[in-house]
Amino acid sequence: MTTIRLTAAQAMMRWLSVQMTDEGTRFIEGVWAIFGHGNVAGIGEALHGIGDALPTWRGQNEQTMAHAAIAYAKTRRRRQAMAVTSSIGPGATNMVTAAALAHVNRLPLLLIPGDVFANRRPDPVLQQIEDFDDGTISANDCFKAVSRYFDRIQRPEQLLTALPRALRVMTDPANCGPVTLAFCQDVQSEAYDFPAEFFEPKVWHIRRPEPDARELAEVAALIAGAKKPVIVAGGGVLYSGAEGALADFAAAHNIAVVETQAGKGTLDSQNPLNFGSPGVTGSACANALCAEADVIIGIGTRFQDFTTGSWTVFANPARKLISINLAGYDAQKHGAIGLVADAKVALERIEGALKSVKFDGPDMAARAAWLAKVAEVTATPVHQDLPSDAQVIGAVQRVVTDRSVVMCAAGTMPGALQVLWQAAPNGYHMEYGYSCMGYEVAGALGIAMARPEAEVICFVGDGSYMMANSELATAVMMGVPFTVVLTDNRGYGCINRLQQGCGGAEFNNMYKDSRIVNQPQIDFVAHAGSMGAHSEKVSDINALEAAIVAARGRKIPSVIVIDTEAVSGTGAGGSWWDVVVPEVSPRAEVGAARAKYEINAAHQRVVN
Repeated sequence: MTTIRLTAAQAMMRWLSVQMTDEGTRFIEGVWAIFGHGNVAGIGEALHGIGDALPTWRGQNEQTMAHAAIAYAKTRRRRQAMAVTSSIGPGATNMVTAAALAHVNRLPLLLIPGDVFANRRPDPVLQQIEDFDDGTISANDCFKAVSRYFDRIQRPEQLLTALPRALRVMTDPANCGPVTLAFCQDVQSEAYDFPAEFFEPKVWHIRRPEPDARELAEVAALIAGAKKPVIVAGGGVLYSGAEGALADFAAAHNIAVVETQAGKGTLDSQNPLNFGSPGVTGSACANALCAEADVIIGIGTRFQDFTTGSWTVFANPARKLISINLAGYDAQKHGAIGLVADAKVALERIEGALKSVKFDGPDMAARAAWLAKVAEVTATPVHQDLPSDAQVIGAVQRVVTDRSVVMCAAGTMPGALQVLWQAAPNGYHMEYGYSCMGYEVAGALGIAMARPEAEVICFVGDGSYMMANSELATAVMMGVPFTVVLTDNRGYGCINRLQQGCGGAEFNNMYKDSRIVNQPQIDFVAHAGSMGAHSEKVSDINALEAAIVAARGRKIPSVIVIDTEAVSGTGAGGSWWDVVVPEVSPRAEVGAARAKYEINAAHQRVVN
């Protein structure tokens, strides 16, 4: 047997560099790295040696590097991913939040944190977490709860099994998610004679599971017998590449489609069968459809509480729930009749079974009324001191092109965008499975790296920008342009409204309601400019539109700041959301909110 003598770290990077997709690209496109004592000597030397065969990028924060990697994988529809490496200790634990985000969203991410010495000779080493009762524990055990696959590399030859297992998980559409390979720092530098055949290029194919014949027959019969069906399209439609199949299926049978946050953009917003989104941040016409529907056909969705209005939106007492999903875990939720299959294949097989079945169709007047309401709340304000978030959305909507991608993650904007934004195909990117503040700027960088031809427009509030903005400097360094629309309402406006909606007093969300000595006057323009971005503040909606257009063609990120008011919500759509109100309180407002809560909670239907 021919062997190649390499360090374990060199072997890892060489192997990753030849793992290919069926499109002829590397599956792991490159490695984000912040070096420290747990990875600089072993992994650092290996990455330097492999060069452009597996590119290395330097970020500012381990968590946000991982966010950029996740956004890249999401944009590439899980056909490609990135790796992120850190030192041990805080470098590693900084990535736990990102791992959780990838886990919730079913997105591939390879995390390679440094770990303690396998030989334990120098223990305890710098930044080592010692468990007084378990000598096998390190800080990296935090990743076990938020990884789809976890392994600790304590011998070089363990890579021969650990690496293929890692790629198997990340390329498995049903089991996809983050992988953590905790790499003991002494092992990274240890040499081993690896089989030469281990480094032969390998192509990973994304499978398309066929549905079980019995499940298919049951689902097709249920749909055929429906009177008022509705389709709930989730992110699984996009990952399957089933947008065309969905449009054809909906048109053939005259079934309205509503989209989750992850599924928004599966059906062009101009399609008359697109009724917007259901649930808490949904359109009125979508929620009305869902309330009457007798058969709900979920495709690639996990039926999160925002989609279901905490299980109050699907109100028909006779309703049946169908869940078409690659993951059996998701397909069987809430008493659903499951069809475990790829979305595109499932739609084609159901179509073959239904043949000429056609339904009466949805209420087009309700759809027109929703679009009229959207136009009203997003229109340019007249004689108004500060614009609302909805009006900011309207400004961006009016100037986007067919190459624009809007993105967001947390705060007011995700909900407002879901109900108001009219998405073009491939034009919407929302991280709302984990709704992680601080994803936005790093996510915009990842999207722009995945789609360099696109105009990426990042919506971010002042609160989320303050949490994580440093990858703006990375984008400047790398020459990756995108546009940030930074809405400044001087606090956490979204949660402030929720707090009041639950009867609470305004407290600790807006700066003005916090324990402060001085009201912060943060100069976001100067801050973004100090990192090398183009930055400016605009005074009104018209100026915002002009600034977005002017940003096109720049080779660096542009940050456009606009002051907004914090009181208004979206002004359209919505449904109840289960946020539990205290049973007792000296505040009369809380008592009134609790009474409303109990009325709404009585309408919840979790299972059939």
